[in-house]
Amino acid sequence: MFGRVQGWLRRHETLVDALCVAPFLAWCLMRTLSYAGPDDPGHVTAAVRIAFTLVLLLPLALRRRYPAGVFATVAAATVLQLAFGVDLFLAELAVVAAMYTVAAHRRLAPALAALAVVELCLLLMIVGSPYADRGSWTVFVFYTFFIMLCWVTGLYTNVRRSHLIGLEERAQWLERERDARARAAIAEERARIARELHDVVAHNVSVMVVQADGAAYAIDDDPARARTAMETVSEVGRTALSEMRGILGVLREGEHEEGFTPRPGVEQLDQLFAQVRRAGLQVEYTVDGPVRQLSAGTGLVVHRVVQEALTNTLKHAGPGTVRARVRLRFGDDALEVRILDDGRGASVPAGAGPGEGRGLTGMRERVSVYGGSLRAGPCPDGGYEVVASLPMRAITT
Repeated sequence: MFGRVQGWLRRHETLVDALCVAPFLAWCLMRTLSYAGPDDPGHVTAAVRIAFTLVLLLPLALRRRYPAGVFATVAAATVLQLAFGVDLFLAELAVVAAMYTVAAHRRLAPALAALAVVELCLLLMIVGSPYADRGSWTVFVFYTFFIMLCWVTGLYTNVRRSHLIGLEERAQWLERERDARARAAIAEERARIARELHDVVAHNVSVMVVQADGAAYAIDDDPARARTAMETVSEVGRTALSEMRGILGVLREGEHEEGFTPRPGVEQLDQLFAQVRRAGLQVEYTVDGPVRQLSAGTGLVVHRVVQEALTNTLKHAGPGTVRARVRLRFGDDALEVRILDDGRGASVPAGAGPGEGRGLTGMRERVSVYGGSLRAGPCPDGGYEVVASLPMRAITT
């Protein structure tokens, strides 16, 4: 509620200032009409005093919109009033209010200039007073103190406003930065999910396609073999569906990570090899060196690299490819993952359409997250080799 009221007051500064000036103006006009200064020249009439009162007070309605212009107008009217000896009732305080506004809304140099002008007006008033010989300089000191108090208050208001504006701008900047980080996190998460879906879908669908083709060829001559192939298709399909549910579970609200399917790791490589073998590709798996416990993220990287490499073998190695070798070597400084097949030596055929070949890019991205490297290419003696190297310090738990 208070914030809305404050916002409305900021948007209607001129109206608020006019409403504040109106009662004071009416009161000064009534007192001016009933007040005759003892030293007014004979030609100073009530109309002249009213005119000076209006010129002094009316501009204050615009004091926050045009601080310097309002102060110049009011100060000039005050000097003329004092020069002509027009005695008003409290309307002279308008120049102090205008000085306060300059101090509160402008820099220090204009504020100092406004203070000097007001002090000059006070000096002229004291010098022109018929009571200058009766302790008027004590009055001068008192009014100077009052003027300085208003001026310092204006400076404090200016500093406080600048501080609040700085805080608001910082809050807005932090909000924009938070939104930008949120968008970046969303984009990163989408890319991660896209890689996961690519790995799951590409591998399992490749196995399903190979098994379905084998069943189609064998359905007339060897129904039992065709039935076995279709059972493999069903099993691989269920596995793919389970993995996809685990991946997409992160997009659901109100679910906890403990309820998700565990992410695949090195321990699940045997299941992967079984699927590939059922698709017709023999896999030899060896582990060299002292086995170490890998973190969950590193195990996922190893699993996905092997999965993507074997998927590429099934899809692109060509006819006659019957064997793939997978080796994990635990060294002192790094874990090396090597996948070698006996195919035609092409991971992605030339002229592949859009969207093909993204698996290698995904593997490189996954490996690079842990400071590793990946190279892939045909071997001189035939076949295709994928080698990923992960620093040991970044992968162990």
